Amino acid sequence: MFIAIVILTGTAGDLAVSHAMKQIGHVSPITPSAIFRFLALAFQMVWLWIGIALMATGFFSLLALLSWADVSLVVPATALSYAAGALGAKFLLNEHVTPARWAGVLLVCLGVALISMS
Repeated sequence: MFIAIVILTGTAGDLAVSHAMKQIGHVSPITPSAIFRFLALAFQMVWLWIGIALMATGFFSLLALLSWADVSLVVPATALSYAAGALGAKFLLNEHVTPARWAGVLLVCLGVALISMS
């Protein structure tokens, strides 16, 4: 249960922050004033704060999980966030996910399955 919370909240946080950053765009030129303007815009984005809250929830859930479960199980299991991230990128952010990336996600999932059997 906590592994699912860690995976889903962490990935949802990544997706929310990515959505916010894509709305702002990139920093150009890279000068102190441009970076300051970028940060000022970023901290006004609701999606950024939602993402930070979700990532914090995932992090503190991970801490709780590590307090009672073996790290050799928890860390590989949280690798499923790569699959959740690819699915979220494809279906929520409308990103193009290449076949090579899907193959990588499949390999990660197979690795998690292998470790969970031990």
